[in-house]
Amino acid sequence: MLTVLLLFILLLTRIRRFKLNKDHEDEIIIEKDVSEDSVDEEVDDVLEESVIDLPEEISQQEVYDGKTVDIGSVDIDEETSAVVEEGIAEGVDEPEEEVIDQEKFEFDEEMASEDSPELLVDDVPEPVSFFNRLKNGLSKTRDAFSSGLERVLSGGREIDDDLLEDLEELLITSDIGVSTSMDLINRISKKSKSISEPDQLKAILKDEILSYIDIQKGQKEELKEKPHVILVVGVNGVGKTTTIGKLALKYSQQGKKVLIVAGDTFRAAAVEQLTIWAERCGAEIVKHKENSDPAAVAYDGIEAAVARDIDVVLVDTAGRLHTKVNLMDELKKIKRTVAGKLPDSPHETLIVLDATTGQNALSQAELFHEAIGITGAVLTKLDGTAKGGIVISICNSLNIPLKYIGIGEKGEDLQDFDPVQFVNALF
Repeated sequence: MLTVLLLFILLLTRIRRFKLNKDHEDEIIIEKDVSEDSVDEEVDDVLEESVIDLPEEISQQEVYDGKTVDIGSVDIDEETSAVVEEGIAEGVDEPEEEVIDQEKFEFDEEMASEDSPELLVDDVPEPVSFFNRLKNGLSKTRDAFSSGLERVLSGGREIDDDLLEDLEELLITSDIGVSTSMDLINRISKKSKSISEPDQLKAILKDEILSYIDIQKGQKEELKEKPHVILVVGVNGVGKTTTIGKLALKYSQQGKKVLIVAGDTFRAAAVEQLTIWAERCGAEIVKHKENSDPAAVAYDGIEAAVARDIDVVLVDTAGRLHTKVNLMDELKKIKRTVAGKLPDSPHETLIVLDATTGQNALSQAELFHEAIGITGAVLTKLDGTAKGGIVISICNSLNIPLKYIGIGEKGEDLQDFDPVQFVNALF
C-alpha cells in the first residue's frame, strides 16, 4: 500500500513538473513572438524614416563595418527599395559588400585630352596665305623652270650669246611661247652688257616677265555699271561652269547681289551645277528648259537683272570648239542680244582657259578674241601643270589682262591674279 502511495506521489510530481516546463516554454514562445513583432515594427519605422529622408543620390562614400567603401554615385529607384524591404522582412542575410575597384572607374584626364576633339588645339590647321597656296600650286612650274634656270646660270658661265641661247630654249620649253621668248631675250641682251653676275641676269629676267603680265599696272577694276554684265566663254572641259560658280561666290562675299544666267542649255548638268552654286552663295538664277535658245535665256536674264536691282550678272555659255564657225556665230548672237537689251554690255567678256593645255590655250584665246573681243582671261588648273609659262604668253600675245587664276577646287582657290605674287612664286 505504501508502495502504491509513493508511486502515485511520484507520478503527480512528474505531471506537475511537466506542466511547469510546458508553461515556461509557452512564455518563451510568446516573448519571442513579441520580440520579433517589435523588431519588425522597429525595422519598418526605420525603413520609412530612411525612405523619407533618403536623398536622390547616395554619397559616394558609405561606412560598412567600420570600413569606408567608395561605391560611386548610385541612383535609388522604387524597385530597389522594394527589394530591400522584402529582404529585411524575410530576414534574408545581408550579402557581403563587394568593394568596387575605383581605379577602374577613374577618369583618365590624359586620355581625354588626347581623344577630345575640342582639346586638340595643336591639330587645328593654321590659315594658309594666298601666296603660299599660289607657291604650292605653282610647284610643278617652278620646279621645272627654276631647275632649268639654275642649270643655265651655273658653273660661273660668262653672260654671252651661248648663255642667252640656252636661256631662250628654256623659256620656250616652259610654254612661254616662241615669239614671247625671243622678245624677252632681246630685251635681256640689251641690258646684259652692263652686268657680269648670274644673279643680276636673274633679276633682269624677273623684271621683264613682270612687265609683260602686269598689264593693268596694279590697278583694280571697279564695277561702275549696274548691273555689271560678265559674259563667260570657253571650250568644253576647261572648268567654265565651275568658274562662274566661284565668281558668284566671290561677288556674294563682297556684298553684291548676283544673278547667274544658265545659258548652256545643251548640257543639263551645267544648269544643275549652277543651281547648286546659286543656292550655296545666295545668288539668283535664270534658266530655261533644256535645248532652249541661249540668246533668249540671256535676254530674260538681263531683263530680270534690271528689274531686281542686281549688281553683277554672270552669263554662262555653251562650251564650243574654237574651230567651229557656226558655234562661234551663235556666241556673237548672244553678245548682240545682251547689248541690245542693256547698252554697252557685256561689260566684260572673260575666256576660261585650261593651263594644262599649254600653247593650245593661247590658240583658243586668239580665235575667241578675234570673234567676239576678249577683255580678260581666267586660267584654271594652274596647280596641276608645269606649263605655267602660258600666263606670260597670253598676256603678251593678246595684250589682255589675266583676271583670275585657279589653283584648287575650293571656292576660295579662284583668286584675283596678282602679277607680283605670281613672279615671286615662280622664282
